Amino acid sequence: MGKILNVGLVQQSCVADKLENRRKLRERVLECAGKGAELIVLQELHDSLYFCQTENTAMFDLAEPIPGDATGFYSSLAAECRVVLVTSLFEKRAAGLYHNTAVVFDKDGSMAGKYRKMHIPDDPAYYEKFYFTPGDLGFEPVSTSLGRLGVMVCWDQWYPEAARIMAMKGAELLIYPTAIGWESSDTPEEKERQLNAWMTVQRGHAVANGLPVIAANRVGYEPDPSGQTGGITFWGNSFVAGPQGELLWRAEQDKETAAVIGVDMQRTENVRRWWPFLRDRRIEAYGDIVKRYID
Repeated sequence: MGKILNVGLVQQSCVADKLENRRKLRERVLECAGKGAELIVLQELHDSLYFCQTENTAMFDLAEPIPGDATGFYSSLAAECRVVLVTSLFEKRAAGLYHNTAVVFDKDGSMAGKYRKMHIPDDPAYYEKFYFTPGDLGFEPVSTSLGRLGVMVCWDQWYPEAARIMAMKGAELLIYPTAIGWESSDTPEEKERQLNAWMTVQRGHAVANGLPVIAANRVGYEPDPSGQTGGITFWGNSFVAGPQGELLWRAEQDKETAAVIGVDMQRTENVRRWWPFLRDRRIEAYGDIVKRYID
């Protein structure tokens, strides 16, 4: 991986029309590539509205096999732009078996690898356990022509264990396609706490592992189809942090954007020399971490 890696992030709103979402994404990927991006990261479940606000079996019609139509589209786009492209798809593995899956394409359009979301939330307006089976591929970095990418998805970003395992397996970046926002009943103070916690925990992963972190979130308002809540306002704020948690770039909370940020990959080596957290881990004392809880 070169010293400076040009990373593109796409933050956009979504509509019900899959083809319209892909049209917009293609324009923004082309825009990022035109600005020199080598790696481009898309947000979580970018081909559709965030359908997990309700439990509706009809929504399984949105899922596609891998490989399939969606992977064909994004494979061609990656090859056209000569970029490594990180996508987020609703995978139909079999009837009744579905995953929330990040698929990574290399510069030639080949599928470099995939990651199935491991941590699945079940909260009001985020009923993901109804739709997604937890991933079974583990925390394995995806090897690409740009290096080894530690790709995870949204709810995974709250778990230091996941980031650590990716780092221990040689990931050179931690990447999180994301769909997170505010429910309408949240107070302004609660909204601020949630957003700050989301950014802080991921910047903590950067610090603890000496790795850059890329988080690509969606933006815009999506109503609750059931009418039981006021819907979700996705809070944007996609960002890139360096290996000391320093913010290199941050998007606005209410605007679509396609940005390219230069990330100094040599800083990982330097920071890990200054702060040798991996050296000083007391691995003989960590056995309890694999327990659910210690009474």
